[in-house]
Amino acid sequence: MEQTINKHGRPPYGIIAILMIGAFIAFLNNTLLNIALPSIMRDLKVEPPTVQWLTTGFMLVNGILIPATAFLIQKYSVRRLFLAAMGLFAIGTIVAGTAHVFPVLLTGRMLQASGSAILMPLLMNVMLVSFPIERRGTAMGVFGLILMFAPAIGPTLSGWIIENYDWRMLFHFVTPIAIVILLVGFFLLKDKKEKVDIRLEFVSLVLSSIGFGGILYGFSSAGNKGWDSPYVYGTIAIGAISLIVFILRQLKLEKPFLNFQVYRFPAFALASVISMSVNMALFSGMILLPIYVQNLRGISPMDAGLLLMPGAILMAFMSPITGRLFDKVGGRLLAITGLGIIVITTFGFSRLTLDTSYTHLLILYSVRSVGMAMVMMPVSTNGLNQLPTRLYPHGTAMNNTMNQVSGAIGTALLVTIMTNRTESQAKELGQEAMKKLTEQPTPEVLAQMKQQVLAEAMLHGINFSFFVATFIAGVALVLAFFIKRAKQAEDPLEAQGAGGQLAENK
Repeated sequence: MEQTINKHGRPPYGIIAILMIGAFIAFLNNTLLNIALPSIMRDLKVEPPTVQWLTTGFMLVNGILIPATAFLIQKYSVRRLFLAAMGLFAIGTIVAGTAHVFPVLLTGRMLQASGSAILMPLLMNVMLVSFPIERRGTAMGVFGLILMFAPAIGPTLSGWIIENYDWRMLFHFVTPIAIVILLVGFFLLKDKKEKVDIRLEFVSLVLSSIGFGGILYGFSSAGNKGWDSPYVYGTIAIGAISLIVFILRQLKLEKPFLNFQVYRFPAFALASVISMSVNMALFSGMILLPIYVQNLRGISPMDAGLLLMPGAILMAFMSPITGRLFDKVGGRLLAITGLGIIVITTFGFSRLTLDTSYTHLLILYSVRSVGMAMVMMPVSTNGLNQLPTRLYPHGTAMNNTMNQVSGAIGTALLVTIMTNRTESQAKELGQEAMKKLTEQPTPEVLAQMKQQVLAEAMLHGINFSFFVATFIAGVALVLAFFIKRAKQAEDPLEAQGAGGQLAENK
């Protein structure tokens, strides 16, 4: 990457613009799908633990492939990686748009994920190399502003499409845009890459895939099979063992597949743990909130999308502001304030009722979005700022991997908690309702009672999941007090090379 982009000269705005458009459409696709989950559940006749695979499966593929992006970024040009990524994303979008059974839809999503897994780390690395450390916060803020317009327009657009067309139209809408972006990249991206003597470490790729894949698959299966299933704890155990072997192997390799040396830098390590905690708490809301709003409250997809729009717009406009504030005051104050907001609002979501007003939901979600904007980009940028330039590809790959892994685990864990809590509450509430009956109920009364019991049980499950998410966000808040403003550390290899050169001159 450094061979194609001069970090001391004028940033390659053309390359950055094309990459941002590609990342934007991938991000937009995700926000379109969240509102559609209840419709997909009804149409394809699947339950929440199954439909969550459209989110966790996407993250699973990201978690497996993103570790390879550090190698890919060093090996290949921006042009080749972008065309491969957008090509996979476009094919996946076409497959998903033709799906009439859930496995085909999931296959399309995973193909989309394989492209998205390359796009985001590629863009992040270009940004890091292109801008000096004192301008990086502002640059990342503008980057956030552009990307955050996806969740600003996505849910409302999705709601309108679902109300007027079939949910498959969401993918048909994205397909021509993805193809146009692919063609623009083909004709306009002209960067070259000097030949690099680096080979893919196949054993590490296999260990990484089994490790991350096993853990994510185990957590994601718990909602259907239960935590006591050998299938669940067996795959988690295999994944954990493979991951430990993978990490030990990376520490011994001269050119590791994924360089865990980035965790020797305290600012990066702390930022990584905070980001993972926040992702675990926040990603779950992507599934829980649409289920509550549409399935329990009967709010239309269009109104559900409008509910999320003000928060997304606030997050978009906050991104450049927090970027500039980060350049001036650092990440600590922003992170503490933002995480405080996230903890309070997440707790607010744990107190939902079947009569919670639309306005209350809108304000709660909007304020929570402001907190998110103050945390995500400043914390990760502060951590990356401490890394030597040589470790940027590994830092971005590690960040994106851990974000996807933690998000998938958080989603699977909290959806599983919701499912288990719903089942236990349904039994308890059902028994209480039957005891209150004074005479033999008619089938109509039984059906109405069952519907009411299931609604109250699911509400309990959703509230309890958000309550657990509050504690996870609280962990991140405590850690935020230890953030210090990062300065780029001296690269041990560069220092060693300079010392050797000095001795030779003498």
